Amino acid sequence: MESLRGKNILIAGATGDIGFNTARLLQGSGAQLFLTGRNTDSLQSNAQQLGLAANQYLAVDLSMPDAGERLAKAYFELYPSIDILINAAGIGIIKPLEQLTEEDMLNSLQTNLLAPYRLLKAFLPAMKTAKKGLIINIPGVLGKVPMAGAAAYSASKYGLVGMMQSVREEIKRTEIRITNVFMGGVNSGFWDTIDLRVQREKMIQPEEAARSIWFLCQQPASGVVSELVLQPFNHQAI
Repeated sequence: MESLRGKNILIAGATGDIGFNTARLLQGSGAQLFLTGRNTDSLQSNAQQLGLAANQYLAVDLSMPDAGERLAKAYFELYPSIDILINAAGIGIIKPLEQLTEEDMLNSLQTNLLAPYRLLKAFLPAMKTAKKGLIINIPGVLGKVPMAGAAAYSASKYGLVGMMQSVREEIKRTEIRITNVFMGGVNSGFWDTIDLRVQREKMIQPEEAARSIWFLCQQPASGVVSELVLQPFNHQAI
């Protein structure tokens, strides 16, 4: 297991349940954090709970064209390099196709695919210069196995998986590693706005989901966990 002490780690989506719990675990292991998310108030609250300084977080909406550059500028003013990039951000729109609007589809693609693209554009060059680093994305299980009503969500997450697979081919001669986490059924805020009857008490808890990411951040230098699938035993709709 690689030590996390002194590692420079950026967490996008740090206002979410998984992102915040991951930040807590990484900080407890001695990592140096930089947090970002869309909600300014939530991000500030989470950063304060972790005792972070004002220059260790920045609220940005990565669906906006200049957000990646602004984030990178703030990050590299604080840290000279990036060891681990964790993308825990995303939105979930689950609707039958006849109810799915063009705006729903565009929002899904902008948040779940275009935003990770902007993160890569902003931070991959530094990793390429160092010829090392770790990138963790969370496509979710619907980025591997489709579900009825998830046309927009799966389209965006399948696109994310395809993009990362292509980037993996570009960095073969480096020690940059890419891990996709196919996580399903996490009892997080993801479900708060989704009109499905599910047994949330049977889902993976955010703390447990975060622990899997914390573990992946310590994967040995001699190999790479290219994929991790984590699902509850049973969380079928009721």
